[in-house]
Amino acid sequence: MKFTDRLKTKTSDIINLTKEQFDKTFDYAKIKSDKIKEKIDAKIQEKAVLNLKAELAMRHKTFDDYTDEELEIMLVREKDKIIHELKNRSLVAALALLGLDFLV
Repeated sequence: MKFTDRLKTKTSDIINLTKEQFDKTFDYAKIKSDKIKEKIDAKIQEKAVLNLKAELAMRHKTFDDYTDEELEIMLVREKDKIIHELKNRSLVAALALLGLDFLV
């Protein structure tokens, strides 16, 4: 085997190793991103359940007074409210950070 052939194989091996490491890095970032999304979704779900419990307590009702479908609909509405509030707060914070608080 000639020197140039060995050099080519070594170079291709190094390139393949670099590509694998690069792919692993992106996979790690994606996995971490998915874990963060799951944690955020869990927190939103928790808050929605607490808000729904509080709302039902104000109405003097319990979960047993509603069907599963009705509870699911109410829970989705609460989650939508929470997400909407978070988006508004984020927008206000971004505008304040940019010094555009007069738009709020």
